[in-house]
Amino acid sequence: MNGNDDQNRIEAIGSPDSSKTPRTAKGRRKGRGMPPPATFDIDTLPGSSNLTVLETAAVIRRTPGALEQWRRDPNHSLKWRYVDGRPLYRVDAVRDYLAKCDKAPKPSQPHNARGDDPAARP
Repeated sequence: MNGNDDQNRIEAIGSPDSSKTPRTAKGRRKGRGMPPPATFDIDTLPGSSNLTVLETAAVIRRTPGALEQWRRDPNHSLKWRYVDGRPLYRVDAVRDYLAKCDKAPKPSQPHNARGDDPAARP
């Protein structure tokens, strides 16, 4: 109205100059899926070393969100500690967790437990 139309102009989201607009909360959440496999060998690290959430998720092949859920259970077998407000996992705790997972018996189920396979009928 004062002739300063360029200063009072409102940019639409997705317009060429939208890089100046702040990102929404949804835009900041990335990398929540399965991380790529670890680029290091956990067996060569000293047991007292600490791993971040992403490093631990890469080693045990789970998502960071799964680790977040597990941290809500104080009795979960994968132990962690908070350092400067960030959860860290000791290498020996990750090794113990992986060893327990390997020893746990897997429940076996027959291929067709209900027996309604049409090929099995005469």
